[in-house]
Amino acid sequence: MKSSNQASAGKTNTTTVEVGQQFPLTIKRLGINGEGVGYYKRHVVFVPGALPGEEVVATVTKPGERFSEAAIKKIRKKSTERIDPPCPIYDQCGGCQLQHMEYEASLREKADLVRQAFERYTNFSNEKLPIQKTRGMDNPWYYRNKSQLQVKKSKGVVEAGLYAQNSHKLIDLSACMVQHKSSNHVTQVMKEILQDLDISIYNERKHRGAIRTIVTRVSFKTGDVQLVLVTAEETIPKRKQVIEEVKKRLPEVTSFMQNINDQKTSLIFGDRTTLVSGEETIHETLGDVSFSLSARAFFQLNPEQTVVLYNEAKKAAKLTGTEKLVDAYCGVGTIGLWLSDQVAEVRGMDVIEESIVDARHNARKNGVRSYQYEVGKAEEWLPKWVRQGWSPDVVVVDPPRTGCDQKLLTTLKQTKPQRIVYVSCNPSTLAKDVEQLRLAGYKVNNIQPVDMFPWTAQVESVTELSLKK
Repeated sequence: MKSSNQASAGKTNTTTVEVGQQFPLTIKRLGINGEGVGYYKRHVVFVPGALPGEEVVATVTKPGERFSEAAIKKIRKKSTERIDPPCPIYDQCGGCQLQHMEYEASLREKADLVRQAFERYTNFSNEKLPIQKTRGMDNPWYYRNKSQLQVKKSKGVVEAGLYAQNSHKLIDLSACMVQHKSSNHVTQVMKEILQDLDISIYNERKHRGAIRTIVTRVSFKTGDVQLVLVTAEETIPKRKQVIEEVKKRLPEVTSFMQNINDQKTSLIFGDRTTLVSGEETIHETLGDVSFSLSARAFFQLNPEQTVVLYNEAKKAAKLTGTEKLVDAYCGVGTIGLWLSDQVAEVRGMDVIEESIVDARHNARKNGVRSYQYEVGKAEEWLPKWVRQGWSPDVVVVDPPRTGCDQKLLTTLKQTKPQRIVYVSCNPSTLAKDVEQLRLAGYKVNNIQPVDMFPWTAQVESVTELSLKK
């Protein structure tokens, strides 16, 4: 699915193209999904795999009125930043989009993606956008602490992997160069256990079978692994034997959970999670702050870069020790707890109850003196606290890709905290939300992109906003 900035591209252009049509194209920039962007007679064309500066012959695969998609027929002029992707199934899996591009070049382009979004959705007039260089990793491999791989049986063999882009074809992942090596190992062995015990595998078309998804989460600090089997049935078949085999073959698994999802849905998790064996949580440490993580709790997927991201958030918050802080969309309390040593009180909220249970536990464990974490939406709790006479000085928001809820933005514009720190995973929704806050009297002081997901088109950022005097 194309993003809104792609959909709006070429709105006034009347050039039409047809499937199979070929033409030369010079690639000007990267699009939000990592594809090359070029112009054919002012008509916008998106070309997956093409890099800025390249001259290609493109073949139209999906024509459109406002923009079209095309495939590379031939590269006439290759970018000096093009490299051979090291992953053998890079072109099939779809998990990474930029392994064919030098890493430093991808950092530059990610900052440009943020710039494009602000130029499209905001009106800064003559103000210069304060976008910094993207902060990357020294070693951008094996950085993900969590994997969620769909399970199927193909010709009698258990497979687990990701669906190829724009299809329902499962690409089996025997190893992944961006997943922690322990995730790869545990998933592989779990596939072998399911195969050896002939455990029923879920068939999506027939809506029958037991095992749907293998989920792993690794603690970079301790090396412990949390294993979650998502099932379409109430019980794990041959449960006792499965437990015995996991204990014997995977001693690093200290938390073995089952999540039950019996719905016809593309969502990974259902609402019920039960303990199979071991502990209900695993423990992770970021800097001096430790966290307990339950199966469904949100936690940043790249621990090393999370420290970079949260330090940027702390820098943007400009705390003095007296502030009342709100950590909206708080998850297990990570950002709020990271900043808690420099505030008078921290409050947070999240819609997942297990996350709030974890957040309260994490606050106690880290010796936070004054905190309050509640189950629910930020747009509900913040107005309630304001009505009770409690107003925040600093609000940190880390919303999903859809951005902040409009009710929360309205509340922020009404209560006017002195400082807002916006942690974003989507430049387009970030820019739209920031424009609302800017028009309500906030100044954008700094925008710091952070590369949380090397080799993908995704970019996170920390934006510092302060109330104009």
